[in-house]
Amino acid sequence: MGTENKEAWLGYLALATVIFAVCATLSTFKWSSFSTLSVMSQSQASDQWSHFQSKGIKAYLYQMQAEKMEIELMDLPMLSSRETVRIYKSRVEDYKNRVERYESEKAEIGVKAKQLEQVRDEAQLHANAFGRALIYLQIAILLSSIAGLLKKKIIWYGGMGTGVIGLVCFVDGYVLFL
Repeated sequence: MGTENKEAWLGYLALATVIFAVCATLSTFKWSSFSTLSVMSQSQASDQWSHFQSKGIKAYLYQMQAEKMEIELMDLPMLSSRETVRIYKSRVEDYKNRVERYESEKAEIGVKAKQLEQVRDEAQLHANAFGRALIYLQIAILLSSIAGLLKKKIIWYGGMGTGVIGLVCFVDGYVLFL
């Protein structure tokens, strides 16, 4: 009976190690998932910002063309027919409308890009928490394994402490309280 009672803690060690291993496995999957989401969101946000810049360039080009035509229009009445003046005015108006449209589209694109950056930032927070959990849980598994092999409770206590930190980080990966 002395040996059974003396070795009973090894059952708890095995159970704790299994719990740590399951949480470490889940942390790996969740870390990978959130890391992928972070990278994809960053890529999409970058695409949106590129689109934003292209709209800005187009708006600038149309603005410059409208200004150039307005300057030319000042000299046209003396040199050209009314039809030519009307065409110039129509084109200037069209260019100004395009500038307004591009500026409006830029605003929408900017909002979308910022939303994607928020998704990226939140995914990074989750991924970091699961990454920390994975490290602590792996250390806990290692210490528990060594404790079981050497039958040293003190090493297992160290593993349990590390494992508890890992479990807190694991839960934090879901709810982000740290």
